[in-house]
Amino acid sequence: MIPRQEYLDYLIRFRDKQLIKVVTGIRRCGKSTLLELFGDYLRSDGVADEQILSINLEDGDYSDIETYKQLYDYVKARLHMDKKMYIFLDEVQRVSDFQKAVDSLYVKKNCDVYITGSNAFLLSGELATLLSGRYVEIKMLPLSFKEYVSAFPSGANIDRLYSSYIQSGAFPYMLELDLPKDKKQYLEGIFDTIVLKDIVARKKFPDVAMLQSVVRFMFDNVGNTCSTKGISDTMTSSGRKISVHTVESYLAALTDSFILYKIGRFDVRGKQYLKTGDKYYAADIGLRYALLGTKKADAGRILENIVFLELLRRGYEIYIGKVGKTEVDFIAIGDDGTEYYQVSYTVIDAVGKTLKRELAPLEAINDHNPKYLLTMDYTPPTSHNGVKQINVLDWLLR
Repeated sequence: MIPRQEYLDYLIRFRDKQLIKVVTGIRRCGKSTLLELFGDYLRSDGVADEQILSINLEDGDYSDIETYKQLYDYVKARLHMDKKMYIFLDEVQRVSDFQKAVDSLYVKKNCDVYITGSNAFLLSGELATLLSGRYVEIKMLPLSFKEYVSAFPSGANIDRLYSSYIQSGAFPYMLELDLPKDKKQYLEGIFDTIVLKDIVARKKFPDVAMLQSVVRFMFDNVGNTCSTKGISDTMTSSGRKISVHTVESYLAALTDSFILYKIGRFDVRGKQYLKTGDKYYAADIGLRYALLGTKKADAGRILENIVFLELLRRGYEIYIGKVGKTEVDFIAIGDDGTEYYQVSYTVIDAVGKTLKRELAPLEAINDHNPKYLLTMDYTPPTSHNGVKQINVLDWLLR
């Protein structure tokens, strides 16, 4: 079992704080396992089993809990009022008006409440209003490359591990599977569950095949600038007629289910956010391979997707950077300030044209924030007029 130490440390840091801990992320990214790991930590710290109440609301054992009142009554009947209680509610969004039960448990002084969900609406609407200022969100992703590598013997070939990482995907359970066909079947199962349970069942979309077509289109265009009208026009011209409004609804549902992430653009010189030119990235490249196959592989954009996810894991606020007529792949805003990242699979060619092209947007930025060029090239650490060129696998393993 991969320890997921950064996420675990986050829960430990907020233990017993008067806040609801909300773990969100795509299905099968490890939310339930994280709660198990945290439960093990509590036991190792002297907490008795009877003080930990864990309920997975997708488990058939709890299928009769459908309303917030039933959930609240079930938990209340098992509380020890003279002891500190740790309440784990997994996939809590399955219960109607669950936020009322969560709020009622939250106000009890002996209850420390942890909830998980696979949809962003968990923190929208009534819940956000009811629990405003009373929760912290832990945004969970599938395994990082560093976590993935940690599951293999020391000294394993890093390039081969990267190849298997992007083809098999980063969902933790993939490490338990050996055969490619089993891995593909598992990924297809995750995809079907997200589409049918988290999107179609909740949004009542009538055309599942059209929704799947939109996902495939978006996976095939990770890292490309996309507009809803452009998507509608492209799909309609290829024989799949779809309105702009429907595309907007599908994309909102896909980002809500964490299968896609959307980032906007920022004009570095004008210091303003731009309304057009959004890009989308997949939550897991393995899902992309499972749906599109290796023939649709684009090493450069896949690498860009991996870097985006890593910046997200590291807690950055991320934008695409517009610099005049050029573009910086990522503006990453963190606690220590702003950083700029350009990603290229390789910048080595006979005349240096590729390197010059990739450096141009970074060199056009006049501030003194750190600038990085990440590539798969194995070259000595290099600085180009202040732009640090780093091997991306080394950067991912930091």
